[in-house]
Amino acid sequence: MSIAESPRPDPGVQRVGDLSEEELLAIITPLLPRATQAPVGTGDDCAVLSFPDARTAVSTDVLVEGHHFRTEWSTGRDVGARAAAQNLADAAAMGARPVALVVGLVMPPTTPVSWVRDLALGLAQGCESCGAGVVGGDLSAGDSLVVAVTVLGDLEGRTPVLRSGARPGDLVVHAGDLGRSAAGLALLSAGEQVMAEQHRELPQAQACLAAFRAPVPALAAGPALADAGATSMMDVSDGLLRDAGRIARASGVVIDLNDPDDLPELSVLEPVAGLVVGHGPAARALARNWLLNGGEDHGMLATIAADASGSLPAGARVIGRVLDPHDPQAHALGNRPGVLLAGEPAQERAGWDHFAGT
Repeated sequence: MSIAESPRPDPGVQRVGDLSEEELLAIITPLLPRATQAPVGTGDDCAVLSFPDARTAVSTDVLVEGHHFRTEWSTGRDVGARAAAQNLADAAAMGARPVALVVGLVMPPTTPVSWVRDLALGLAQGCESCGAGVVGGDLSAGDSLVVAVTVLGDLEGRTPVLRSGARPGDLVVHAGDLGRSAAGLALLSAGEQVMAEQHRELPQAQACLAAFRAPVPALAAGPALADAGATSMMDVSDGLLRDAGRIARASGVVIDLNDPDDLPELSVLEPVAGLVVGHGPAARALARNWLLNGGEDHGMLATIAADASGSLPAGARVIGRVLDPHDPQAHALGNRPGVLLAGEPAQERAGWDHFAGT
C-alpha cells in the first residue's frame, strides 16, 4: 500500500489540536467498552485486571497511516474495528479469551475530533463479540496517525496453544475467512472505474471491501479449538501459505494443504477478481492467489488430532493434513519442514512482509 497524504484540513471542522488532552479523553472515553475483569479501569496511572488464571496472553500490533490504512479508504470506525480485530485474534489463537485492550494513539493536531470519536466506536464494535474492553492507553501528537494496541487474554486454565505442537497425522483446520481482505485491497487499489462497477453489480465485492476495512475474525473459534485439543494454532495475518509455513517449521513437520479449488471461498473471490483482471483463467489465478497469500482476515489456522475432528467448533473445516518430513508423500520438499499444496511444493515466500513490502 503506497504512502498517501491526508486530505487538507477543513477550517470548519473541530480538530484535536483545538482541545486539551483531558477534553479529548472526556469525549472518547465514554464510547470505549468496559472490561468486566478490570476492578480499576481508565482514569488512573494503570488499570488493574483480575485473571483467575495466573498466566496472561499478551500481544501488540501497530497500524500506521499510509502503510496499513488510508483515511480516504477507511473511516475512523473501520480503523478502530480493524485494530481491535488483529489484536483480539492473536489472543484467541493462543487459546485465550481476549479480555482487555490498551490503546496508544498518535495524531497530527489537524486530525478531526470526529475521526477519533469514530475510532473509539470502532474499537467498541471490534470488542463486542468477545466482551473485551479498553482499559487504558496514551495520546500523543505526531506527524501521522498511528494506532498501537496491546491485548491481554485470559487462558482460563487452558494450556497455551503454540505454533510448535503440530504432529504427523494431525488434520489442518481453519475457521473464518480466507482471501477477502486481500480482494478488498485490490478493489480499492484498482481505481475509480472498478469501484464504480462493483458498487453497481457485485455484492461479493462489498463483502470483500468490508473484510479489508474492518475484518471480523472467528474469535470464539480460538478457545473452542483449544478445548477440542488443537495441537498448534495461529491467526492468519500474513497469508495462508506463509503462516502454515511458520507452523510447519516451528513444529518440524510438513503441512499438506488441500487444493484451493475445492474451497468455497473461490465462489466469492473469483467474481471479484473478474472486476480487476477480466473474467477467465486470469480471474481464477488471481482469486487463488488472494486465498493462499492474502493476509489480514485473521482466521484461526490450527492442527488437531484426526480422532478429535468430530469435536470441531462450528465454522471450522478441515483444509489439509500434517505429514512427517520423511514421509514418502512429502519427498518433494527434500525431507525438510514446509508446505505442500495438493502434494506439490508451495511458494511459501508469497504473503505480506512489513519490511520487504511483499
